[in-house]
Amino acid sequence: MTTTTLDTPSAKPLLDWYDRHHRDLPWRVSPGMAARGVRADPYRVWLSEVMLQQTTVQAVKPYFEKFLRRWPDVTDLAAAENDEVMAAWAGLGYYARARNLKKCAEAVAREHGGVFPDTEEGLKSLPGIGDYTAAAVAAIAFNRQAAVMDGNVERVISRLYAIEAPLPGAKPLMKEKVALLTPPGRPGDFAQAMMDLGATICTPKRPACSLCPFRDACQALKMSDPELFPVKAAKKEKPVRRGAAFIAVTAEGEILLRRRADSGLLGGMTEVPTTAWTARLDGETSAAAAPFAAAWQASGTVTHIFTHFELRLSIWRTAIADKVSTNDGWWEPVTNLEAQALPTVMKKAIAAAIPLAFKTSRA
Repeated sequence: MTTTTLDTPSAKPLLDWYDRHHRDLPWRVSPGMAARGVRADPYRVWLSEVMLQQTTVQAVKPYFEKFLRRWPDVTDLAAAENDEVMAAWAGLGYYARARNLKKCAEAVAREHGGVFPDTEEGLKSLPGIGDYTAAAVAAIAFNRQAAVMDGNVERVISRLYAIEAPLPGAKPLMKEKVALLTPPGRPGDFAQAMMDLGATICTPKRPACSLCPFRDACQALKMSDPELFPVKAAKKEKPVRRGAAFIAVTAEGEILLRRRADSGLLGGMTEVPTTAWTARLDGETSAAAAPFAAAWQASGTVTHIFTHFELRLSIWRTAIADKVSTNDGWWEPVTNLEAQALPTVMKKAIAAAIPLAFKTSRA
């Protein structure tokens, strides 16, 4: 039994609410399913948690279902080609997750016989699995009493306890509160209930406090406006970086592509030739930096927001009769672009120069 004190509300009202109002998600075993003996699949839980990091549920659903169709279990994913995995991930963002996903699948297949470790420590020993993912998989897939804390949970906890210390510095305190609140009996359901509560009731704006199972215990509701929590440190203005992207198209409808280095930003992804911009440095923006001499025409500018900076790319386009020989890349039919591991910023660049590129492309 969990000891309930004035500082630690009972988890029961939340679990009762979850039993009635949980979201139906393709990776989730609902309370009703669990009552019928269905058990969570660690592969599905892990895959969904990696995809959901810094990404919305609605954006993740089609990617999750696509991955399951192509790679139904972790050994299938481990055996896949890197380029296939990166292409399937293209558009979901934060591409280091995809590289680590593949490495983790390989480690589970090679070192654990295709079976995920069932403890937080065991999970954290795998490539790409940090504290959050280890806790989430341990709780949801293996019913371990782990303190799971994502952005939704941070918001619920900050309001429940009226934590005035700003994020990110308040995270250790918040995690202590989550650990005390997590019940031993249903830790996986509790973790998912907290996430659902933050996503549907304890929302950033206009929370539905009258419907909240924690309304009687919520200190923010008693003392002040819940929307004042969580308190966040002032954001630094994102720096703006500049560069250029070059879209070369042949008379046969082929476009010059190349593969980025495995390490670093957008590592291992496909791109059109660009200048050497980084998160810290600008690249050339003129046609003088093009990969080969041609009649390059300006095609506007595209903007893309990364986590730590804003990128503005000057787009240059040229139409040439025949393919130019290059040691750095290959020529791909425009109609096949959807099958390539193109991140969103590169799709923007191509669409700026070839507006119908992705309407005529086939997956």
